[in-house]
Amino acid sequence: MAMESAKRVMSGTHGEIWLDGEQVAECYKFQAKVTLNKEDVPQCGVMWTDSKVKNMTGKGSVGLYKVSSRMARLIGEQARAGKDPRFTIISKLDDPDAYGAERVAVKNVSFDDLTLADWEAGVFGKVECPFTFGDYEYLDKVEDRA
Repeated sequence: MAMESAKRVMSGTHGEIWLDGEQVAECYKFQAKVTLNKEDVPQCGVMWTDSKVKNMTGKGSVGLYKVSSRMARLIGEQARAGKDPRFTIISKLDDPDAYGAERVAVKNVSFDDLTLADWEAGVFGKVECPFTFGDYEYLDKVEDRA
């Protein structure tokens, strides 16, 4: 099916995230990806090598404008105490011109690092927060419309 109009393309301008139920208004980008980890399966009598999925790995990143010490509050002290804090992030993309909204919950989120300071004169403060995750669930999906 062909796209009816370019206006149906979802714009990240209408994206939002919630971290453990708390809206993160300073978020300017979000990405969560699942990698299908495969192993080659050689077969006799066949020239092609096929593969089979063994497991999955979830990785992502949150881009934040620096407006608070949110990440230090959420993970800093726990990590220093030897704890492994885990979170749920809900991403929502709800462009009013799209066919609907898409929401996905990314579960068992573990942030990979904590930026203590990163700034430059004349530059807006931004923090990149990479993470891994162990599960996901679509809460709402956008369906094609004919």
